[in-house]
Order: sequence, then structure tokens, then C-alpha cells
Amino acid sequence: MKITLQQIRVFSAVARHGNLTTAADILCLSKGALSQSLQQLESHLDTPLFDRVHPRLQLNQQGKRLLPMADELIERAGEIEHTFGKHTDNLGALHIGASQTIGNYLLPHLLAEQGIEQQQETKVTITNSQTLCQMLLNFELDMALIEGQHGYQELVTTKWIQDTMLLICSAEHPLAQKTSLTLNDLNDQDWVLRETASGSRQQFERRIRPSLSNITSVLELSSLESVLLAVERGLGISFISNLAAKDKLAIGRIHKINIEQNFPRQLHLVWHKQKYLTGRLQHFSQFLKDWGEHHNLS
Repeated sequence: MKITLQQIRVFSAVARHGNLTTAADILCLSKGALSQSLQQLESHLDTPLFDRVHPRLQLNQQGKRLLPMADELIERAGEIEHTFGKHTDNLGALHIGASQTIGNYLLPHLLAEQGIEQQQETKVTITNSQTLCQMLLNFELDMALIEGQHGYQELVTTKWIQDTMLLICSAEHPLAQKTSLTLNDLNDQDWVLRETASGSRQQFERRIRPSLSNITSVLELSSLESVLLAVERGLGISFISNLAAKDKLAIGRIHKINIEQNFPRQLHLVWHKQKYLTGRLQHFSQFLKDWGEHHNLS
């Protein structure tokens, strides 16, 4: 068998982008050369790797089996080049995913604290926890930092740090002046919430909604900043991370509802079981674990 690294790179590019033209542009190859490499790889493996659904190429089951192994080969080759090339301190590129609370209010501080590592190539995708898990399953991310829960056996999940969820309202809201409230006191209220795939919304559905017999209305928004602004403008109350709310709380733009309960939640580090952990990824993961041992956000 004479499989080449070029054939593996072609396969990975086509798997990522679903068509020959885009993959050819990325690899700086002609479409004909790319098609030939893919055909040679499938011939060597004696199996098709894609279903041809014009105009796209979709990975079949054999292709899905090959993709994590192909990515590992490419990443290992990259590490060899970095280790023995001119830039021996470069541990490779990193593509991190983060849910919105972590990505917007915590990750930038972590990357700055990590220091010199940030001079290397790093890409961050910030979206809801469910989308991040799907990206991990498709090997589109090296690792994700998430707030929510998932049920995917293909993903490795490690407890990281604890955050605290708060119930908030505008400074002028009637609940802002009340003390020792119970969840039952939150009936007949308008709510401002994140979308259903978000970790924050999962927390609300699990820990708040079961105690409510009546919700007047729900305004659903896809970003934390829009939720905070809507609460500030009096459009409803919300259930949100202290990380996101603390700045507006400090200057009095929003108010913490004085409920009798505390709502800690666990944040997680997640990656695919079959993901090859490059030197850079191992280094960053260890940094996060060490940081987590000395910080508690709850």
C-alpha cells in the first residue's frame, strides 16, 4: 500500500468542505490533481470514502472512520516539522470552541494569562454548547469549553470549574426591592432567555421552570449581551451567569433578585475520544486544569 500524506491532506480538505473546488483552492492544487489524489486513495483503501450527492461530496461511514486517523497523521506530521524545523518552539495551531459565557467573559483573560502561547495560531469559535458538541463530533474543533450538558458517548468530558447562575431584573422592577423570595414568587413574570441549545437555557429548564406554574411570556434571544440589555430595559427577568452579569450589577444597571437558593453550575472541558492531542493542545489543556484548581467562580 502506497498511501501518501498528500492524499490524506486531500481527503481531509474534501471532507471538511464537501466539494473539490474549495478544497483545491485551499491546497493550491488543480481540481484535476486533487480528484486524482482522492481516487488513488480510495483505490489504495479499496473502498469509496464519499457519497457523491451532486454538487457535494458527503462522507460515508468508511470516510467517517478514516477522518480522525487522517487528522492525526496530518497533525503528527506538522509536529515533526515544527520540532525539527526552524521554529522548534511552535507547538502547532489550536482551534478552541467556547460557549458564550466562557468565550465572551472568561476565555480572553485566560488566553492573555497564558502569554507567549498566544503568539501562535489560535482560532476561537463562540457559540452555544449544543453546536460546539456537533463541531467536536465532526472534528471541526480541537477542544471546547462548555456550560451545558450533552449525551454523546464519543466525547470525553472533564469537570473544570464552577460558575454561579443568578436571577436578575431591571433596577426598576418590582422584584428588585423584595427580599427572601422563593421560586414561587417568580410566577406570572415575563422572561428573557437564551435559545434552547444554550447552556444557560438548559439550566433554566432544569432548575427554574419546574417550579413555575405560570410564565406570562418568553423573549428568546441568541446572545448574552442582548439578554442583559433586554433585562436592563425592563422587558423581563432572566437566569444568567454571574460572569456575564457582574459588570452591569456593579454599576446598578441590573439587579440581582434575592432568592433563597443558590445555583452553582459545573463548566466542562470536552474533546473527541478519537482526537489526537497535539503538543499545543496538551499544553493548553493542562494550563486550563491548573488554572481551574486555583480559581472558583461560584
